[in-house]
Amino acid sequence: MAKFSHISVLIAMIVFALQPANVNAGPIAYAVCQTACNVGWVSCYASAGLVAGTVTGGLGAPFAAIACNVAQGVCMAACVGLLTAPTP
Repeated sequence: MAKFSHISVLIAMIVFALQPANVNAGPIAYAVCQTACNVGWVSCYASAGLVAGTVTGGLGAPFAAIACNVAQGVCMAACVGLLTAPTP
């Protein structure tokens, strides 16, 4: 049993030693991308004469609000790749 724990510790040390050191800014790039998406969403609502956060979904929602929400969803989905991308 002691042999197994030494092997698992050795494997863990090797895994941590092989981790790239330049991926620390991935979450920061992801947050910046999502912030840009949210700024675009608020601008889209404002250009349609709406106030962001006050329109509820459903049949009574204006088409412009639905289009802005879809665009924001596409933008946020595009940001996911930045979360794991190495950023120097």
